[in-house]
Amino acid sequence: MLFPLAVDAQHHDEHEDHDMDEVPSFLSRNLPMTVNGSGTAWHPVNSPMYMNFSRKGEWNMMLHYGVFPAYTFQNPHNRDLRSQKEFMLPTWVMMMGNRKIGKKGLFSIRGMFSADPLIMGGSGYPLLYQTGETHRGVPLIDRQHPHDLFSELSVAYSHAFSTDIDAYVYLAFPGEPALGPPAFMHRPSALNMPDSPLGHHWQDATHIIYGVASTGFRYKRLRLEGSLFTGREPGENRLWFDRPRFDSWSTRVHYLLGDSYAFQASYSYLHSPEVHEPERDVNRITASVLHNIWLDHESVLSSSFVYGLNRSWDREEPGNIFPSHSFLLESALQGKKLNVFGRIELLQKSFHELGIEGEQGHGDQNTWIGAIKPGVSVYLLKNRLFWLDGGFTVTYHRVGSDLIPYYGSGSTLAYQVFLRMIPPLMH
Repeated sequence: MLFPLAVDAQHHDEHEDHDMDEVPSFLSRNLPMTVNGSGTAWHPVNSPMYMNFSRKGEWNMMLHYGVFPAYTFQNPHNRDLRSQKEFMLPTWVMMMGNRKIGKKGLFSIRGMFSADPLIMGGSGYPLLYQTGETHRGVPLIDRQHPHDLFSELSVAYSHAFSTDIDAYVYLAFPGEPALGPPAFMHRPSALNMPDSPLGHHWQDATHIIYGVASTGFRYKRLRLEGSLFTGREPGENRLWFDRPRFDSWSTRVHYLLGDSYAFQASYSYLHSPEVHEPERDVNRITASVLHNIWLDHESVLSSSFVYGLNRSWDREEPGNIFPSHSFLLESALQGKKLNVFGRIELLQKSFHELGIEGEQGHGDQNTWIGAIKPGVSVYLLKNRLFWLDGGFTVTYHRVGSDLIPYYGSGSTLAYQVFLRMIPPLMH
């Protein structure tokens, strides 16, 4: 969940240009800090950056956070079926420091934390058609799981062989392997939205993994990476650490096109990711494009396209494969006073994942879910320490007729009002 944001260098004053040009990225002395995403993922070079920055001797210190007090009402027109209303408070804090070592080295540390399990408990918050992980031994359905108190504790070292070539090693407990785009809460295109995408567990859910070892090699704006990590998703004790296993692997290629685009594609093997289905493994394939365009020195339009594919199978029947696809397009226009944003999703989920089986016998058959979420927010307060805005979202879902007995309609709605506190945009 690192630094979703920075301002185009030409708009900084002369003193700040000099300072920020000296700040390297998380994993390379020769790339700017604006490319930093979650884990080892990249953003475009011209990505905006909201953070508090300071220098302590040779150390560059950065702080990013998001606090989202919100009230949500999911499926209010069918209250006798799968409908929930609740106050929610997703939170995250990320701290990072790095310093140069000698003429070639760069050492970095990072910590990410969330108060979700302390504030919202183990069941997280309501989110229609969301699935993934468990609470009290029961799979979470129509709810987004909370993130762990310790979401990342990592160290990294990179070595520059030249301005065009460097290599890195990243060790985390917990942390994020080289798999997928930057996690949703770190993408500038999703920065205004309090809740996660429905395709989270197809695209970027491995951003909290207990046991990650990654290495990568960069040539100019192309980077190849690989990771060994624990396939199992975090357990229900979200206040402490899980046992590392290093039973899964991934590989990823990143490419920066100009200053405005970041491309990635990744492939992985996940061993037994879900605790309630320990015999099932998954191959996850992802691809994404992130883009920014600056409209003036404070207004930026950020967009992301993300594709994710899960191919799951039981180890006792490896030839019986169950594929499911997910597509996401999200954009956010950050303005001086007004922010306009939205997310469009189309994805497959099995009836089993949605808790629908038995008399209808659907099991691992897939059903399509579509969602459109527009939103708007207005800044209420801006100062040197934080910015505060308030807004709302409306989500329209379209699903197949098989889900109507459970959700009341093939077209369902969800409403949300929220406040958001983030660090200021860097100037």
